[in-house]
Amino acid sequence: MNCIHKITNTCRYFHRYASSISRNIADCTIYSLSSGHGKCGVSVIRVSGPRTKHALQAVVGSSYEPKARYAYLKSLYHPETKEIIDKGLVLWFPGPASFTGEDSCEFQVHGSLAVIAATLDALGKVPGLRPASAGEFTKRAFYGGKLDLTEVEGLADLIHAETEAQRKQAMLQSVGALSRVYDNWRRRLIRCAAHLEAYIDFAEEENIEDDVVIQLNKELRRIISEIRKHLNDQRQGEMLRNGVRTAIIGAPNVGKSSFLNMMCQREVAIVTSIAGTTRDIIESTHNFGGYPVVFADTAGLRKQTQDIVELEGINRAKECLLNADLILLLTDARELCANITTSNGTCDEYQSSYLQQLDLDASMLTGKRIKLIANKTDLLSTTELQKLMQVENVLHISCKQPTAIHMETFLKHFEEMLSELCGQPSAENPRITHTRYRQQLERCIEHLNIFLDEYAPDIFPDIAISAQKLRNALKCIERITGHVSSDDILDVVFKDFCIGK
Repeated sequence: MNCIHKITNTCRYFHRYASSISRNIADCTIYSLSSGHGKCGVSVIRVSGPRTKHALQAVVGSSYEPKARYAYLKSLYHPETKEIIDKGLVLWFPGPASFTGEDSCEFQVHGSLAVIAATLDALGKVPGLRPASAGEFTKRAFYGGKLDLTEVEGLADLIHAETEAQRKQAMLQSVGALSRVYDNWRRRLIRCAAHLEAYIDFAEEENIEDDVVIQLNKELRRIISEIRKHLNDQRQGEMLRNGVRTAIIGAPNVGKSSFLNMMCQREVAIVTSIAGTTRDIIESTHNFGGYPVVFADTAGLRKQTQDIVELEGINRAKECLLNADLILLLTDARELCANITTSNGTCDEYQSSYLQQLDLDASMLTGKRIKLIANKTDLLSTTELQKLMQVENVLHISCKQPTAIHMETFLKHFEEMLSELCGQPSAENPRITHTRYRQQLERCIEHLNIFLDEYAPDIFPDIAISAQKLRNALKCIERITGHVSSDDILDVVFKDFCIGK
């Protein structure tokens, strides 16, 4: 069938392109230190490529015939001087059953800087070997079909994970949780494209069922619905990967900098009794309950000030709100308690009026998660404190006297907010972790909607032109997983990998 020929030719073109790149990469054998730099108990040096076995025998001995995936304790020698370098474990991984898909080996040697340098120098003397560039081992695994691009990026995230929740999410992605979702849509779109090509070529010969177009449209609408549901995740995966950007705002002298120092357990910001001490944005990243948080201490907000520097700080604070995932709105507990007592108003009403006092445009906070925090509770009487504790949707704290009970209660609520914002990573419902994925999925929906709007069975426009929209939608999915190669995308993906990975 003509449709099968077209798809097959496309696949052959991709395979030829990928194969040519793979051949260029595989012409040489690479080596590098794969474990961390610096003094340590054991360091791992990795080799991958067609001359790996030759390099192994050059360092260990020409008579050595390694057994796959067995660890041998061997003496390592310099191939030129024949001097012993170290004694360590040697492992042999013949391709394609290796991380890169090529012949690979590992030398596990003592982690002194001298041993590492001598081992790398010895490998550099073996003909056909060269040092690996950043991310080159993983890039070879990608071109060898061992990993798709989402798994590669999951592996990069796993390397850089700093919290438990980040580790879980990255681990799920690195073993294919997202890949399976996108590959399912890709295969279904390929099938839809094949059916449409068949309908274009053979509909007049009545070899194709009459309802093929109706079924095609139904399937595309189902795919659109699934992608939209996937996109409607409140950016949970991206927040977990990059950190929850948390802006600390409020009027001057309500204790924003003191609050930041208390949460970070160190003197991050300068604290004085002078209003307007904080001028610029002060950021600090921390781990709370396994969730990464990027705190941003901002200048005190007020409507009028004659200080040009403070005014610039206020403008920067407002800009910070636009990029914030969570806003912690600090207020003086005495003011909050007095306001609620005299006006009999609700907490939400007070928060709304308080934001107006800070000269904040309501549109800046649309869709933002805001939490009101009453600070300076140490200045309240026992009666006032009891009254404040009965107010819903308010967290209370004293940065000057952070008692264990108050801190435990506050941190519990704070971690619950982070859990709601980031969600729980799961294999059944993997989250979007990169803006690149979101952009390509949105474009995919755009192309599918254009196709459905342009092409209807009762209109019969130029089907061949409309079919291109379907192929464009397929390419959007393939750009996520790397089935459609793009040097720009690959450069971005691999630039953050360390040498030896």
